[in-house]
Amino acid sequence: MKDQRKTPFRDAGRDRKTASEVPDTPQTRSPSYRLAFNDDEFLLRSELRPVRLQLELLKPELMLDEAGIETTVVLFGGARIPEPEKKDKARTKTLADLSQYYDEARKFARVLTEYSLKEYGGSDVIVTGGGPGVMEAGNRGAEEAGGRSIGLNIVLPHEQAPNEYVTPELAFNFHYFAIRKMHFLMRARAICVFPGGFGTLDELFEALTLIQTGRMNRVPVLLFGEAFWRSIVNWEVLADAGTIGAKDLELFRFVETADEALEEIAKWPVEPARDRIPDR
Repeated sequence: MKDQRKTPFRDAGRDRKTASEVPDTPQTRSPSYRLAFNDDEFLLRSELRPVRLQLELLKPELMLDEAGIETTVVLFGGARIPEPEKKDKARTKTLADLSQYYDEARKFARVLTEYSLKEYGGSDVIVTGGGPGVMEAGNRGAEEAGGRSIGLNIVLPHEQAPNEYVTPELAFNFHYFAIRKMHFLMRARAICVFPGGFGTLDELFEALTLIQTGRMNRVPVLLFGEAFWRSIVNWEVLADAGTIGAKDLELFRFVETADEALEEIAKWPVEPARDRIPDR
């Protein structure tokens, strides 16, 4: 990423290099003498959190703009779901059975990327969390189609690295979950959610809440695996209890296969963001 602006002022990169070549003296060794933008200890101070939040929002935004990424299709799903060829190593029988969705995510991403490449490759680009399981399947399918895909990783206490199918120049790493979530949705034209755990549930309900409250335009929200989703969330009970409105059940649809998902996206009605919350 390079700054292409024309300015009469001296380039910050040149000054950083010049500052590293000054004579070694007690004054130049002092932390106070370091250029602020080149001082890790300063940037990591708690008072600088607002600056770090801004940087984490801005860096991927600029790089995605420069890469010509206009719209994305988001794939959320469990990191523990294996590909079918490795389901015998799954921790539970349920995970082994859910391996079918690895293949569906892979196929969905491949077909959608093929459609994207027929135009210019900047629309409906697959974006995942960049990890294993369903995320790997999404990035893998896009690569098999010859296209690009995005991986939005997060620093975790255990070792975490992007899966091998993420397009290298579109692999990002985050410290702040909140900013990562924003990047998932800022360009989203559709959201596909496969079976998963706490992280998947968090991402699903965050997106549904934004759409429900009119903070985000209504886009297709597709839940793969109706039996799984109905077994962990009793959606109708929420509506019957009045904690959500009956119309909120129309904010998402269930699908089983990649083909069904592609059909639902194609026929999803174009609607603006809500200006009020129904049934309230």
